[in-house]
Amino acid sequence: MKHLKPPFRKIIHVDMDAYYASVAQLDNPELRGKAIAVGGGGDRGVVSAASYEARKYGVKSAMSNVMAKQKCPHIIFVESDFARYKELSAQIREIFYEYTDLVEPLSLDEAYLDVTENKKGNPSANDIAREIRQRIYDETGLRASAGISINKFIAKVASDINKPNGQKTVHPEEVISFLEELPVHKFYGVGKVTAAKMYNLGIFVGNDLKQKTLEELVSLFGKSGAHYYNIVRGIHNSPVKPNRIRKSVGAERTFRENISSEVFMLEKLHDIADEIEKRMEKSKAKGKTITLKIKYSDFTQQTRSKTVQHFMYKKKDFFPIVKELLYQEKLKNSVRLLGISFGNLDTIKKDPVWVQLKFEF
Repeated sequence: MKHLKPPFRKIIHVDMDAYYASVAQLDNPELRGKAIAVGGGGDRGVVSAASYEARKYGVKSAMSNVMAKQKCPHIIFVESDFARYKELSAQIREIFYEYTDLVEPLSLDEAYLDVTENKKGNPSANDIAREIRQRIYDETGLRASAGISINKFIAKVASDINKPNGQKTVHPEEVISFLEELPVHKFYGVGKVTAAKMYNLGIFVGNDLKQKTLEELVSLFGKSGAHYYNIVRGIHNSPVKPNRIRKSVGAERTFRENISSEVFMLEKLHDIADEIEKRMEKSKAKGKTITLKIKYSDFTQQTRSKTVQHFMYKKKDFFPIVKELLYQEKLKNSVRLLGISFGNLDTIKKDPVWVQLKFEF
């Protein structure tokens, strides 16, 4: 306990179980207990979310529909319903606010809660998490899992341990041993590439990671090295931030067929720009930097940006820049996705938000 000194915060990470798929099953009883995938059902589509029944066959989010069908021939594809997801998410969030104002939503289906001091006066974060999960089920019919610990990092890792419909508490005196025994691929933020690199270095669990000095980790992993050095020692002081402000606003669209003609691309970009203008108005934000995102048919990606001297949000002002960026250089290949984002906004401490528009399937 050398590095961990009280007082400790009480952080809960609530994560809805297979949220998009569960909402589809909630609203359509015929889908309950069946293998379903949310997303366009065409061959060019990608799975946005999979039910637990589909996950048993190896179906995962971001997997192509073709691969999903190969793994689970009887899978049922359903369309996304973001209006419904947002409606239920808002309902769930209201439950959170009955316990604390320190709520940091990460997405529609997960959030951090700091219940160190809470509106119920309940000293047990574990009991609060259980009560919140039960209320979510009683009021929405959806299941949630939770992780409870002294910081956001451990709470998030813990929420995945007893999924679905479970929770895991890592008490202060258990933190060090928990982290030492934790496989590195389960550390939040360690992806497949980083995990493979760690394996090659003989780093398989937290205790292996702990043997590396700060200098060694920074040398091996850059800025992330310092992060790994701290988190494996239970040090993660990031507070729950109740007011997360956007740092950019963006929208993108994937096409049913690859596009080669820049004239057709401009038509699609007009539609995306309309959406951007609406989102900028809703966010009450203006920006100076426009970025055009291009994903080619071979899945390589390119971004082109331009920054102007004045803030703007109206399509009539920024679309000429989008057009300029499109014609900036010759396209390398046919295009499967286009996106536009506004950055350098007239607000501070903002988190990027990309909105996936409905697939054309």
